[in-house]
Amino acid sequence: MELESGIRRSDGTNNSSSIESLGLSNSTFSYNGNFIRSASAVFMVGEIVFGLLVWTLIGGTDYVNAPALGWVMFVSVFYWVLTIILFLLYLTISQTRIHLVPWKMLGVCFNASASVLYLTAAVISALSLNSANRGRYYFISWVASTIFASLTMLCYAGNTVVILKSWKSKSEDISC
Repeated sequence: MELESGIRRSDGTNNSSSIESLGLSNSTFSYNGNFIRSASAVFMVGEIVFGLLVWTLIGGTDYVNAPALGWVMFVSVFYWVLTIILFLLYLTISQTRIHLVPWKMLGVCFNASASVLYLTAAVISALSLNSANRGRYYFISWVASTIFASLTMLCYAGNTVVILKSWKSKSEDISC
């Protein structure tokens, strides 16, 4: 039987909703409302926001004069992109479809490595302030990026602790 929209259903029945007849009512993506309210999600949002501030503050200056800031840029952009990908995986519960990946262990290793590398980035950023002229716009940007790199490092360290506690308690509340 043909519907008003001109689409013929395979079972021959008439359906009043053209959206259901198109198969669009059952989405394959899910939204994890529990994750968005978890401590891990709050830390991840902090990691994304502060990490974005780190690399935009440095990227908007003439950081080539301080070659060590290239390391800070690498760390901040690399972990920023990976954190966004992981956040979207956790938010849409897509990680549950990949059973071979130990997600808790991945979360601990990822956040612990990010904590250590952001610590080095914050120290390098602070030491690079010696090569900047006080009062110049990039000096202020580099000071701010040092502060935000430290805050980002604290977010990654906090997320490591949250995931470790979740892993040790064997609870699946935060889904990561």
